[in-house]
Amino acid sequence: MNKKDKQAATPAETMAFLHSTLPFHDLDQESLHRLALRTLIDFYPADTIISHQDETEITHLHIIQKGAVKLFLTDRDGGVSLQDFRGEGEYFGALPIIQGTRANLTVKTEEDTFCLLIPREDFEQLLASEPAVTRFFLHSLSEKMVKTAYSELSRNRISPRGDGAMVLFNALSDSIMTEPEIIDASDSVIKAAQTMAERGIGSILVRLDHGRINGIITDKDLRTRVVARGLAYNTPIAEVMTSPLTTIAPTATCFDALIKMMRQGVHHLAVADGEEISGVITTHDIMVLQGTSPLYILREIMAQKEISGLYPLAQRAPEMIRAMLDDGARADNITRLITVLNDHILERLLTLLEEEMGPPPGRYCWLLMGSEGRREQTFKTDQDNGIIYEDGLEKEDIGYFKKFAETAIEHLVACGYPRCPGEIMASNPKWCRPLSDWKRYFNNWISNPEPREVLNSTIFFDFRAGFGDLSLAEELRDSLAHQTERKDIFLLHIARDCLESRPPLSFFRNFLVEKNGEHKNRLDLKTRGMVPFVDFARLYSLKHAVTETNTITRLGRLGAGGHIAQALIEETVEAYEFIMHLRLIHQLDLLNRGQEPDNYINPAFLSDLEKQTLKEAFAVITRLQNHIRLDYQMAEG
Repeated sequence: MNKKDKQAATPAETMAFLHSTLPFHDLDQESLHRLALRTLIDFYPADTIISHQDETEITHLHIIQKGAVKLFLTDRDGGVSLQDFRGEGEYFGALPIIQGTRANLTVKTEEDTFCLLIPREDFEQLLASEPAVTRFFLHSLSEKMVKTAYSELSRNRISPRGDGAMVLFNALSDSIMTEPEIIDASDSVIKAAQTMAERGIGSILVRLDHGRINGIITDKDLRTRVVARGLAYNTPIAEVMTSPLTTIAPTATCFDALIKMMRQGVHHLAVADGEEISGVITTHDIMVLQGTSPLYILREIMAQKEISGLYPLAQRAPEMIRAMLDDGARADNITRLITVLNDHILERLLTLLEEEMGPPPGRYCWLLMGSEGRREQTFKTDQDNGIIYEDGLEKEDIGYFKKFAETAIEHLVACGYPRCPGEIMASNPKWCRPLSDWKRYFNNWISNPEPREVLNSTIFFDFRAGFGDLSLAEELRDSLAHQTERKDIFLLHIARDCLESRPPLSFFRNFLVEKNGEHKNRLDLKTRGMVPFVDFARLYSLKHAVTETNTITRLGRLGAGGHIAQALIEETVEAYEFIMHLRLIHQLDLLNRGQEPDNYINPAFLSDLEKQTLKEAFAVITRLQNHIRLDYQMAEG
């Protein structure tokens, strides 16, 4: 395209168009008029390549006045993929101008297209002087870069599985689900059996006397509750059905349905919008969609009669996670699935251990802390756990829990969960204590905060119940929520700790890597990348009595409660998920090569897009730490 083809745009028409286009509609009339005088217009016939990736110097921001373009990415192997389609009112060319690079994508017109062209220097001046314009482009680019980087990560670092891609992340409304068959609660079980046989289905929803559908009867119910017990075939369905009905929203994904089935131990879910039921989804449906299912592994776990049978099952996580990453699953979904797998192993292990040792002499709860407590486990997660038992037990009763904890920890190690280097485990007598002692621990940390003690105690504030009497953990959580609301000095110490770990970027936005030692030329994604996000979410959750422990859920609650600006919450979640995603792919790659997973990556092996996205994610850490400094009136050290 020759420069002579560009023409000055009519100022009045340009002003009118820009005034109706984000983010220029926020400019005052004088600024808008000045920009319109500098803006050019150009015409590109259909199938014109406006810019070539890595070749074209970008001299103008292009805003599509009429027509449409396609944006293509060429990867390192020469493969070309469509990245985006943009139409009237949308733009291209902003990222190369901001970064000072050549075109990052190839842009080709889909049809005859007119573009308004804002000179590079004028666009840069807008970014420097107009906060609304700056926020719009940086937020928009962040979203686009993250989505593209996720795609590139999966494409470049995970070998394709071939046919049969997972569709776990489709909405239920877009997926295969059975039309609901409905029967009255007063009908007989023989009618239910005949209907199932005629329709070739394995379940029927049940309408109760008041007309509401709130029950289900399955073919398994007929076998175990009717035939096995010798009930008459005219027995009313109401006597053998399951009620209330377990439901899920049609906007939920198949993955959400899978997680709900796994956690609640059911095989059928009614898809319901309020009281209107549109279908039923079953474990079989999900297996048909996916070709395989994590439910198989969970069934194996729950079927084990010996603890040693659990040892190899914990090693099955990579095969599930690889399939999910291959199909574009995001980090939060993956860690949720890992958590469910680990929780089932723990539940089965402790259940079998109780059978071996005899019933516990009192109420107790197995606590999970750290990443386990936050439901953020990856392929390399040390044990962080403890036991709360009820007050008033005899010495010999306490001895039961000591032996129970020591044996459980050994079995967990055999399952592949390493010991905690800091001995934060139930086998340590300090962390196998009655409820009153646990309350005292937290009260001391909060009421008499010593900097080192506060730093060492943060892991405990992410606890959740893992097994046993959950009410003990709930009572401890309630006690904690009331204490932290009024302990400003404690929160100040937590805030200071949040500022200790700086993002691994230099003044010139280069990566800061280890200079020597075992991890030379690599950076620690966990300590330098993820921990600052976790710390931020924990600090403000304690401040505002948010009882959730998962980092992304905490951030969501803080945004919904108006405690943190929603724009900051959104970019924080995007950045945190990207770093976690990169960490998971790195660990899976090491496992595939027969190596132990770790948290250290060499940035030199990342693509340009991955590097840029990672730098943007690290830059969010600086914004979070500035938020803390402002909130707690701390000077930058």
